[in-house]
Amino acid sequence: MTMTTGSAIFTDLDGTLLNSSQQVSGASLDCLHMLGKAGIVRVIATGRSYLSFRRVIPSDFPADYLIFSTGAGILDLANGELLHSHYLNRSDIEQITSTLEHYDTDYMVHEPVPDNHCFTFRKTNSANIDFTNRISLYRNYASDFSSSGHYPEQSAQIIAVLDDDPSSFQRISKKLNGYQVTRTTSPLDHRSIWMEIYPENVHKGSGAAWLCQHLDIDYRKTTGIGNDYNDIDLLDFTQVSYLLANAPPELHGRYNLVPANDEGGFCHAVRDILKRTSSS
Repeated sequence: MTMTTGSAIFTDLDGTLLNSSQQVSGASLDCLHMLGKAGIVRVIATGRSYLSFRRVIPSDFPADYLIFSTGAGILDLANGELLHSHYLNRSDIEQITSTLEHYDTDYMVHEPVPDNHCFTFRKTNSANIDFTNRISLYRNYASDFSSSGHYPEQSAQIIAVLDDDPSSFQRISKKLNGYQVTRTTSPLDHRSIWMEIYPENVHKGSGAAWLCQHLDIDYRKTTGIGNDYNDIDLLDFTQVSYLLANAPPELHGRYNLVPANDEGGFCHAVRDILKRTSSS
């Protein structure tokens, strides 16, 4: 393993490292290389599945580890080894889907990692365009419950797609005690709420904590960069945390605010990190 400073940076992908064109800028790539040269472990923490991650990030990308599906899986990017994973069992799936059906909520039950780009869905609301668009995006991996009649025996996560109505999210969340329920802004229409349901205490923050323990990194030497609700647990864990200006306004007062993803926010945070590291 490459010698490190015993410190790590955890960065979100969509809306943080990626710009609005779903690309990593040349400046951001340079910053990632600088972090590597400085011996800082580079970790991408994303809500994407591994397949979705690879759609936008090439295999020679300058990063060391991947926390994907909001903490359901952790991967060593150097050799492709799956280091850690979580799943919901059959009784969990039955309980969660029963609750979602009670509220007539459209949802998707995903296979375990690393194949959780495959899912079985149940749709009742024809007006839920964001849900329909996600099925279309993954049409080769999606199975309609009305046709298959069954869900996977285990699931990495269950995702429900709601209108932009936080009160509905809160109402359903309260009925899912014992599970981790994470709010994410849809990366498709940038408006709908995705309710991501995992085993209890599975999120980006717990994934970062596990990886720090695995690599013997003191959490006091960690930095987090994010831009959305599903980054809260990560940014609450890391010692120094940055929020990009394109994040929801209600989050702006909680962390160090840097410019938006299209305005070099990631590099702004990295420069500050490297300055802190060199002066310590």
